[in-house]
Order: sequence, then C-alpha cells, then structure tokens
Amino acid sequence: MTYLDSIARHRVPQAVVDMVVALLVTAGAVVVPAQPPAGPPLRDPDMWRLLLALLSGLPLAVHRKWPLPVLLTVTAAVVALQGFDYIPPPVGPAGTTIGVPYLGMAAATLLTAVRSSPRVATLVVTAVIPAVTVAEALMEPGFRTANAATTMILLVAAWALGRLSGARKALAQDAVEKAAALEREQHANARAAVAQERARIARELHDIIAHNVSLMVVQTIAADRVQDRDAAKTHELHHAIEQTGRAAVGELRRLLQVLRTDENEDEDGAPGRPPPQPTLHEIPQLVESVRTAGLDIDFTSDGDAHELPAGSELAVYRVVQEALTNTLKHAGHTRARLSLEWGPDRFLTVRVCDEGPRNGKLLPTPGAAVGGAGHGLVGMRERIAGVGGALHTGPRPGGGFCVHATVPVPVESGCGSSTEGDQGP
Repeated sequence: MTYLDSIARHRVPQAVVDMVVALLVTAGAVVVPAQPPAGPPLRDPDMWRLLLALLSGLPLAVHRKWPLPVLLTVTAAVVALQGFDYIPPPVGPAGTTIGVPYLGMAAATLLTAVRSSPRVATLVVTAVIPAVTVAEALMEPGFRTANAATTMILLVAAWALGRLSGARKALAQDAVEKAAALEREQHANARAAVAQERARIARELHDIIAHNVSLMVVQTIAADRVQDRDAAKTHELHHAIEQTGRAAVGELRRLLQVLRTDENEDEDGAPGRPPPQPTLHEIPQLVESVRTAGLDIDFTSDGDAHELPAGSELAVYRVVQEALTNTLKHAGHTRARLSLEWGPDRFLTVRVCDEGPRNGKLLPTPGAAVGGAGHGLVGMRERIAGVGGALHTGPRPGGGFCVHATVPVPVESGCGSSTEGDQGP
C-alpha cells in the first residue's frame, strides 16, 4: 500500500503521457477493423491506409509542442480514413461505431483545448469542429444528421472538458502564485521590521556609548585632578571608571548580539533575545552613577506614580540620561536638579536643570573625546514626540540650562504609591 501511495504521489511527465496516448491510438488505428454486417464493405488495407493510420495517432506524441498543427493533422487523417472507406462512419447501417481513430481525434481536441491559448481554443470550436462535422455529414448521405450530431457531440464534449480542465489548472496555478507572492510579501515585511528594529537599536547604541564614555572621560579627568591630594577619592573614581566600562561593554555585547543577522533571528526573521530596556525604576541608579562622576544632583519624584507603557518609560529614561550627560560635558562639576512630577492632568513632567559651570571649576569638555555630534537634543525631541509628549529646552535666566519634557499617562493605567527619590546633598 505504501509503495502504491509512493507511485501515486509521483507525477508522470506530460511527454510520457503524450507518447503513451500516441502509441495506443496508432495501434488501434492500424488494426484492421472487421467488416460491418451491413452497409458497403470496407477497402482492403494497403500502404495508404497504413500511412493514414500512422498520421492519425503518431503526431499526438508531439502535441505539447504544436497543439493546433497536430490536431489538424490527426483530424485530416481520420476524415481521409473514413472518406476512402478504410474505417466505418460513426453512424451507419451497422449502427454506431466510434472506433479508436475517432477517440484519437477527440483526445487531440481535448488536449488542444487544455494547452492552447483562448484564441486558439475559440478557433477550434468555431472552425475546426464545424468543418469536421460537415465533412462527416457529407460522406454518409444516408445518415447525415446522425453522423453530424454524433461527431459534434463527441468533439464539443472533448473540447468543453479540455477547457474546464485548463480553467481549473489556471486557477490552481494562480492560487500557487498568489500564495508565493503572499509569502514573499510576508518575508519582505518581516525583513523590513527587522531592519527598522536594528535602526532603533543603533540609536540605542548612540545613547549608551555617549553616556557611559562621557562618564568615563569625566571620571578620568576628575581622578587626575585629585590623585595627588586625595588617594582614597582617586581610588573611588578609578573603581567607578572600571564599573562604568564594564557596564558599557556588557550593554554593547547584548545589543551587538541582536544586530547579528545570522545567529539571532527566529523563524519569522524577527530579531531574537532583545536586550532589556531601562525603566523609571533605574533612574536612581543612573543618578548615582552621574554623582560619582562629580555632578551634584537633587532628585525628587512627586505625586502618585502611574504605570507607563514600556516605550514611554524608555523615552523618559533616555531623556534624563542625555540631559545629565550633556550637563557633565558642558558644565562639568556643577549642581543640577532632576524632578519627576506626576500631575493630576495625567501627565508626567520631567525637568532637568543645571546652574551652569562653576567659576574656576569647569572641567575640559569631553565632547571631542566622545565624538559629540550635536544630535542629543534632536534625539530627545524625537523620543518624546514618539510617545505623544512634548519637549522644551533652553538656557535658564541667570545661567544654566533646562530640559523640560511632558509625557502623557494612559487613562487605563493603574496608580501606584507616591515615591520620593533620594535627596542629593
């Protein structure tokens, strides 16, 4: 049973099918038919009969390459066989006798209807079949109507069956092509989503590198300044530099794993193992790392905290990170204030304001060292706008710089307890 199923699953090539049909029709046409009991006797077989019999069957072997010429050749051969009384008519004194040559002619009509274009198929049903029908009617005066009707029914039925089969084949092919196109479209959409995600990760890389490298540069400058008079502080700064560097390397490793195409895509082409994104709960840790670099920060969080979407929390964290990094780069060891205010109007307000550089205590800006390209404010504005918020930046009266952002809080978010951040010195 398994062997038979295996055979059934294998499609037979069309060339083999054509060859088998051609051989069967030729063999049936070559065999001398018995003399009918009534009606005129048939002519004795000769070379002309053999030639016509071969022409009525063998051309079917190349029907796939020349459908219409093969049909015309087979039809002419069958009509000639009957016209020279080598085979009996479809309907005569002996009754209905549809021999193998007529079946071969019907097979040629069916295959032509399947394999030809609609124009050729229309030509067959409007010209070839009527011509054969008229010829059959003229060759048998006593049974004109019966021969015409029998020939017409046989060939039109074969033609209709061929057109139906061709239509179903075209529908199946169209369905396969649509499925393939849909699969290609889904694959292209998946690849586009992957490319978009990788572009987002690249922007994340800018934030991480700018922040951590800026901290390391500032901490290195600070350690160099105090190493001669405060060994303990120098050691603390060196330790902070080491921790910041390790954190930067760890984050870069996780992000680069996502960016690698060949090892971190799932079956749908989506990036696997996305890196964990920072949340509002990690802002105190960020503040501590910046304090270690020498920035004096007051951090407060007022109001009833709400749960934000992950995208909003990431945007707020990156804005705070970029603002504090910019303060270190441009104002050095100064005082800054960071506040998170959860207002009753369902908006989270984020303010980062510094007092500007202190006289005589300005550190050399590490902007050149970290390759600052001036895209920090643009990136912050894009992030906040992406979550439906607004960002305002500018200098403070009397010195310093302020970053002010508002982020909407979804109505369906649940409320948490009021949180108070740690107060800086």
